[in-house]
Amino acid sequence: MTGAIHDPARRGAAAETASTETRPPAAGHVPDGSGPDGEAGPAGSDAAGSDAAGGPDGRGLMGREALEPLVRTVLRALAEGAERRAGPVPAADPARLADEVARTLAAAGGDDALAALTRMLAYGSADPVDPFCAAHLHCPPLPVAVAADLAVSALNPSMDSWDQAPAATALETLVVAELAAMAGYPPGAAGVLTSGGTESNLMGLMLARDHVLGTATGRRVELSGLPGDGPRPRVFASAAAHFSVQRSAALLGLGEDAVVPVPVDHDLRMDATALEEAMAAAVRRGERPLAVVATAGTTDTGAIDPLRACAALAAEHGAWLHVDAAYGGGALLSDRLAPLLDGVALADSVSLDWHKLGWQPVAAGVFLVRRAETYASLARRAAYLNPADDEEAGYGALLGLSLRTTRRADAFSIAVTLRTLGRDGLGRLVDACHDLARAGAAAVRAHPRLELHADPVLTAFLFRYLPRDPARADRVNAGLRRRLLREGRAVVGRTELPGEGPGRVRLKLTLLNPDTTPAQVERLLHEVVAAGEAEEDASR
Repeated sequence: MTGAIHDPARRGAAAETASTETRPPAAGHVPDGSGPDGEAGPAGSDAAGSDAAGGPDGRGLMGREALEPLVRTVLRALAEGAERRAGPVPAADPARLADEVARTLAAAGGDDALAALTRMLAYGSADPVDPFCAAHLHCPPLPVAVAADLAVSALNPSMDSWDQAPAATALETLVVAELAAMAGYPPGAAGVLTSGGTESNLMGLMLARDHVLGTATGRRVELSGLPGDGPRPRVFASAAAHFSVQRSAALLGLGEDAVVPVPVDHDLRMDATALEEAMAAAVRRGERPLAVVATAGTTDTGAIDPLRACAALAAEHGAWLHVDAAYGGGALLSDRLAPLLDGVALADSVSLDWHKLGWQPVAAGVFLVRRAETYASLARRAAYLNPADDEEAGYGALLGLSLRTTRRADAFSIAVTLRTLGRDGLGRLVDACHDLARAGAAAVRAHPRLELHADPVLTAFLFRYLPRDPARADRVNAGLRRRLLREGRAVVGRTELPGEGPGRVRLKLTLLNPDTTPAQVERLLHEVVAAGEAEEDASR
């Protein structure tokens, strides 16, 4: 995903590019056009001879003729802003950057506003194309996916009714079926595009609540609300599960305290024996196991919970199994890593995020259920969107599959990417990032001032800088990360291991750019060490 590598002397041979068949350049490197001077090539034949002032065909001010020069303006301004930034993040503290944003916004106006604000946005961004931007599950989107996203933005379909998105409605249905099959679901699965793992996790727990409590009480919980009596529902998730599990429980009226944190091992993987004991203890207290949330790819370490054991325990207690594979779902694209998700097909519902290990623009979340009938509590009829007579006549809508009404056609960029690269091509990108993480972990292990927490499972790993005074480890590691940000040198993640007390702060590299090289990762780690030494010296 070769992009604008802003400091060649520091990054060395960072810009080497793989075959364009399997690794198109990243969005930061999309050329302005096909002409010799970077101008756009000829418009399509349908644009030729059209009336630029508008006309009965609907083009003109709102059409392609207006869009093409604006896209060229954006591409130029992106390059100018990135050149000024000259690194993965601007060398500015938050207050200084906020002041510049405010001044630019106040000064922008008229025809120059697009260029001025785009330059400011590009300058003030953390650029995932840059190999030294490696903190989060924040991928550099594939240019083909960005181009597809532009088509969606230009056409602006809304997925809440067939007559706002005729082709996109059919396309999303087909894409969801393809992704469900990739997850191992049988025919009869269903799903929808979401804003990401948080929305998908909320949907999984909502359907769990409605199905499990509805079956137990004989009532439609989505209509009558939570029963005021009976066993208290409990949700079981690992201590390293995403915080959206607790947030979802609160939104669904279960309360955050309904979530039972299950202990994890050193790699932050759920302990299956501890899950068994926690569920048995809940039953002894007269509580009802409502759901097990298994994580396939924790945010910090990429750990994958024992999915088959989770499925067996959920089935034993009549609970719903939801697998949060927002990160780890990308392993399904890789022949090497797909076995890590053995058992995912047993889940009642699954979260996937294609804006992580799928290289899509945000948002490209996917929610899947193994059996379409479990979607029943989300069914919704709105006379102005999906009247019964329209649906009987074949004008089906996707309204009853989503928590949202207005919704972009985000399946389109996934479809374009799948047909452009194929599963094999995407799998090679996943494998390249996995190889990069393993090389980075080896470099950490070999450095005397760094300590690796655990070997990478997917494409991320935790580590820390070892100061001369071990008692200052947490403070120095937290401070060196802010120093790297402030100086515009690197974007490195920070987290804390589960538990209590000092010594839990860790740094994190999340490697999602398959064009980054092991040598660049090693140089990034040397930047971490240099920042750590500077932090120690500054506080003497």
